[in-house]
Amino acid sequence: MHERSSVGELAAILRGGLNRYSPGEKLPSSRALVERHRVSPVTVSRALAQLVAEGLVVTRPGAGAFRAEPRAEAPRPADTSWQEIALSAEPAGDQVPRSVDASGVLATLAVPAPGVIELNGGYLHPDLQPERALAAALARAGRRPGAWGRPPVEGVPELRAWFAREIGGPGGVLAASDVLVTAGGQSALTAALRALAPPGAPVLVESPTYPGMLAVARASGLRPVPVPMDADGVRTDLLADAFRASGSRLFVSQPLFQNPTGAVLAGERRREVLRVARAAGAFVVEDDFARRLVHDDAPALPPTLMADDPDGTVVHVCSLTKATSPSLRVGALAARGPVLDRLRAIQVVDSFFVPGPLQETALELVGSPAWTRHLRLIAGELTVRRDALVTALHQQLPALVDRPGRAEGLGRSRDGGLHVPPGGYHLWLRLPDGTDEAALISAASRAGVAVAAGRPYFAAEPPAPHLRLSFASAAGTGELVEGVRRLRAACTELGLETG
Repeated sequence: MHERSSVGELAAILRGGLNRYSPGEKLPSSRALVERHRVSPVTVSRALAQLVAEGLVVTRPGAGAFRAEPRAEAPRPADTSWQEIALSAEPAGDQVPRSVDASGVLATLAVPAPGVIELNGGYLHPDLQPERALAAALARAGRRPGAWGRPPVEGVPELRAWFAREIGGPGGVLAASDVLVTAGGQSALTAALRALAPPGAPVLVESPTYPGMLAVARASGLRPVPVPMDADGVRTDLLADAFRASGSRLFVSQPLFQNPTGAVLAGERRREVLRVARAAGAFVVEDDFARRLVHDDAPALPPTLMADDPDGTVVHVCSLTKATSPSLRVGALAARGPVLDRLRAIQVVDSFFVPGPLQETALELVGSPAWTRHLRLIAGELTVRRDALVTALHQQLPALVDRPGRAEGLGRSRDGGLHVPPGGYHLWLRLPDGTDEAALISAASRAGVAVAAGRPYFAAEPPAPHLRLSFASAAGTGELVEGVRRLRAACTELGLETG
């Protein structure tokens, strides 16, 4: 059971039993609660902290926890209705509302209720995270001389050099001075979009694409303009048209194991993306989020777009988070030319710097033998889990994955109509035309499985309904198979053909 679930359950038990104690009466000791409920001391501490925050319990150092005295009078109900006006009013001439729709991001961050199978997550299941290696790296990092001092705003030099080698490849085309260490990939994307486009400007995006990037763009006052994809990635003929029609000077792309389609940008199109962007006088933001999530059966990976771009067209974004832990929020921004100064300035204003101990932990991890072992482990485990999910879909939902034409424009199809990517952590499933995505998500939740709707992945009207299914966030192959069985039950409830 996840620690967070245990905390919530214990807090509910303690809350329900408070009536047995008079106001001011002492509750059982933490040691007694640990023994009675068979949980860890940390769980007890967090559960009590939750009740303290609710005003039900007070703690006294050295004395213990006590039932709180009842409040003398109910507080006046808050009236926040004025905020509707304040949040909706746009300055004169502001053409792009700077509202924030984080629903697509929250769907991958939300912790499912106990018993719900998580097929919508955006991170590795705890069983796949290198917790022991991270703990050892953190312990070593904490003892490094100067680790707790103020790091350089650009990042620890040795970590910048490591990222430069990873991004630039064996040719050494990137210098450590071209790299900024960031607080994860999302922070790097935010800095890049704010640096490269003024509020109100259009930004070209793949369609479909990562909802977190769409949310960042809109929150920054930018106007996402979708460019369709097909089996080989973004359609470069339409990319050129979009640059001309919109006047945009920025294109955001995920060339490797794209989220959500899993597509890999084909070789000729890699060159064409750079050519088209240069002709438009535009930047390309390369979001290389999944390079360390390659599968065992993948062919040799192409180099980064930045490795083939000597002229500063590409601004590269990557992170260690997806391949390790949600809490190792360490990433990198790489760029050449004057734009690097602007990126640095925005990052300093936003966050000053990434905490030194976190950077040192990342450096300890990637420099240890455990790092290579971990990458081999997740390559094998992701392959096994991907194949288990694909097999379960063919067996239990053949009508959704086997019919011709189900995956047009979404990548090469290895099995019928379902694109099976050789990297990443998700499958992109097209639903029958007319399917109500919201109703299916709700039905799946009632059946005990969490899946992600396709709508948040489109900057404009989607061409068809979709689901994104993650095979990295589930506990194992058995849970994946059971998750598909529950999804089939949800489809049956809505009268969808399953096969």
